[in-house]
Amino acid sequence: MKTYCKVVAVAVLALVGTGASAQFVNGNEAVNVMPDGTRRVETPPLPAATLAAPCAADKPACTASGWRMVETAEGLRECTEIYARPGTCRPSTFGADKRPRLWIVKLRGQWMQCQFPDISSKCVSTKALPYSAVQ
Repeated sequence: MKTYCKVVAVAVLALVGTGASAQFVNGNEAVNVMPDGTRRVETPPLPAATLAAPCAADKPACTASGWRMVETAEGLRECTEIYARPGTCRPSTFGADKRPRLWIVKLRGQWMQCQFPDISSKCVSTKALPYSAVQ
């Protein structure tokens, strides 16, 4: 009986730990886990038109409208734009700091911005006005 309780306790702790540290959006088509366990991550493509110089992630003025939460090959990142260009992202502080955030995901082949890390929340095209929320 003691062994059974220990096994159950370890399993429960493992599940709780996984849920607390998991930072992703279920259903995001941009993230694919391959059979060997590696992740392939797609980020929104750069537009054909020339973009302004990247706004660095370390400049507070760049995030006046909130952070874009983007899955990258490095994991979940807070970015100043949806494209995740070099220098525009930093490690995620989701769960540690509350700030305005939008979640950039790919749904049914289209890039969308969601209000919360949930595809059933308010999600609109990246070309539309967003529904950001402090999280």
